[in-house]
Amino acid sequence: MDKQDVVVIGAGVVGLAIARVLAMAGRDVLILEAEGAIGTQTSARNSEVIHAGLYYPKDSLKAHLCVAGNRMLYAYCQDRGISYQRTGKLLVAVDETELELLDRLSAAALANGVQDLSRLSASQAEALEPELSCKAALLSPSTGILDSHGLMLSLLADAEAKGAVLALKSAVTGGRVCEGGIILAVDGSEIEAALVVNSAGLGAWAVARSITGVPEDSIPPCHFAKGNYFSLTGKTPFKRLVYPVPGHAGLGVHFTRDLAGRARFGPDVEWIESIDYKVDPKRAEVFYEAIRSYWPGLKDNALEPGYAGIRPKLQGPGDPQQDFWIGAPLPGLIALYGIESPGLTSCLAIAEHVARMAA
Repeated sequence: MDKQDVVVIGAGVVGLAIARVLAMAGRDVLILEAEGAIGTQTSARNSEVIHAGLYYPKDSLKAHLCVAGNRMLYAYCQDRGISYQRTGKLLVAVDETELELLDRLSAAALANGVQDLSRLSASQAEALEPELSCKAALLSPSTGILDSHGLMLSLLADAEAKGAVLALKSAVTGGRVCEGGIILAVDGSEIEAALVVNSAGLGAWAVARSITGVPEDSIPPCHFAKGNYFSLTGKTPFKRLVYPVPGHAGLGVHFTRDLAGRARFGPDVEWIESIDYKVDPKRAEVFYEAIRSYWPGLKDNALEPGYAGIRPKLQGPGDPQQDFWIGAPLPGLIALYGIESPGLTSCLAIAEHVARMAA
């Protein structure tokens, strides 16, 4: 049986960030990834946005780790030459009923330590973005976009420079808790690890349930929320990102763009039972209505199916919003569940949080 100091399960952006910080602390790290490449699921199927920390309850992990992660991520990208743009974002109220919610979001962001928001009138916001239509807006200058794949490659390079090893196509199919840590079954062999970090994203629940001895009551509920994106044909309408006020399960059908300037809209929220990345073209009908609430100039037939991502959520339809779940259900195991947005922004801060738990 192979023996290992640390096994990190999952080579998404959070798993790679955790492997990096543990390797830099002198731990002997093995990264197990079930797929044939790094970051092929949630980490590669999102808006690639660096969030500022506007939406999350005060003192929550999401609030704390997003605000800290925002600063850390910009500094890391600058230091490593990873492509990013500090685009700024307009969070817009499109009718009078949303003005109070805009005020509450501003107060929540301030409570979270976000100091740079500006409240704009409709005329001020529309002067910045002439294609925009709104009643008022919040300007978040510290929101931006980045090359998420470039980030993951850099995190992996840092980890490997400190001795970490990545094993692709290495799914954890079972395991058991033992006196010295946890024994994992991987491709017909067994690995005994003093510390296992379950950062398997969408697969974190299945991994946990495959390991005999992990308490069932330590595994939270799991719900999959699919987010569909549509690409815009034609000229990009905005320089900044544009978000409506958030809905129950997501941040609304917002406008983002990639580093090349190509526009996309999404995600919506589609509750699903199993992983499916197909985008139904018929969903564009709802997108047109949502987008025209803040961009009336959207033309018919200007949207085409883009891609979809799946968010691992701890709450289901109609349930209260839930925080990240990062815990140590037993000695030798640290588990992460519900790492959705702002997981990308928070990755470096999450990694440091886990490293403190592992110390």
